[in-house]
Amino acid sequence: MKPAPKTYAVKSFGCQMNVYDGDRMAELMAAQGLTQVDPTEADLVVLNTCHIRERATEKVYSDIGRLRKEALRDIGRAPMIAIAGCVAQAEGAEIVRRAKVDVVVGPQAYHNLPELVARAARGESALDTDMPVDMKFGHLPARRRVPPSAFLTVQEGCDKFCTYCVVPYTRGAEVSRGWDQIVDEAKALVDAGARELTLLGQNVNAWSDDERGLHDLIAALAEIPALARIRYTTSHPNDMTQGLIDAHGDIEKLMPFLHLPVQSGSDRVLQAMNRSHSRDSYLRILERVRARRPDIALSGDFIVGFPGETDADFEDTLSLVGAVGYAQAYSFKYSPRPGTPAATMAEQVPEAVMDERLQRLQAALNRDQAAFNAATVGRTCQVLLERPGKLPGQLIGKSPWLQSVHLVSDAAIGDLVEVTLAEAGANSMLGTRTA
Repeated sequence: MKPAPKTYAVKSFGCQMNVYDGDRMAELMAAQGLTQVDPTEADLVVLNTCHIRERATEKVYSDIGRLRKEALRDIGRAPMIAIAGCVAQAEGAEIVRRAKVDVVVGPQAYHNLPELVARAARGESALDTDMPVDMKFGHLPARRRVPPSAFLTVQEGCDKFCTYCVVPYTRGAEVSRGWDQIVDEAKALVDAGARELTLLGQNVNAWSDDERGLHDLIAALAEIPALARIRYTTSHPNDMTQGLIDAHGDIEKLMPFLHLPVQSGSDRVLQAMNRSHSRDSYLRILERVRARRPDIALSGDFIVGFPGETDADFEDTLSLVGAVGYAQAYSFKYSPRPGTPAATMAEQVPEAVMDERLQRLQAALNRDQAAFNAATVGRTCQVLLERPGKLPGQLIGKSPWLQSVHLVSDAAIGDLVEVTLAEAGANSMLGTRTA
């Protein structure tokens, strides 16, 4: 048995949905009367894990050992450790056996975290990796104070079964939260300080409620008076409806930014990935989006070195990048995830080849990001101030195109200020206050 914890810390890794889940777990612990402290001082540490990248599981075991070592050094005792998120779902009881952790809880069951912690304190088994039909959101506490830009999960899971991806196995099938529940949480987030909401989902544009789609939900949220901005991520090309495309031209509060992963510019590789869209269909979607919102900033995801990817396939990816001109993008080397079809495919690409391709791809993406940022110099736009900068009087916020903007201002965090984008850096912009 262990004493019931009085303090806690939550460390989240990976995607924005994990950040959202980590915030909700923190709220669960706070609702139990626990105090949030630094991980090295906490009685309970929750590691909210991600399973997307290679060696994610081994990193979790390394973090567990490091946490125990630091806690023993600093406070003379090891904390109660809870493993949450996708590694917890994938590994289950193996983590308990191998690392002797106290609690293991999957991403669809974390609303049970307080009860699991209580069980662990009593010396009982505390493992829950169920994926109940009854979604967790109705069991979570009311939202507390949040930053000016907040996340709101509206959809979870994936039915696409891309051959490289573990999400369908760790997050389950696609499930949409109900309309009323989302609207209520959005209003609560705005009441708690949010000026901008980013709607989250593994395939967020697959969200639906009866006959209503994501564009209908965005239109409804835009009616919340104190909500100034709306974004959404991550989208799948197959769920990019005309209604959602039109929303980018019709709804002023929907920011001119679209993250639409393509993964490869080669139809042959896309088919092997089971992406269910083609190079041409993807480019035609972007044409339709730009027709409705000409100033939109585009973002994407790319995997290089997928099994069987040839030099010609990779050149197709580079040519697609050149055709699109992304404002920003994420790119990764393929890493085999256990249990996925791609992990056992023939023609695994050598590491050195993947390294060289990734460097070339990132050089092209960095070139286009720099070009996009340079093209916005001289524009006047609203910037939502989110946090202080490192220099005296400096504040950092986001432009409508999701650029990080640094400026000196006497405004307050959470303010929307008129700014002229004066200078483009490698990954950010310098702005000057115009009003």
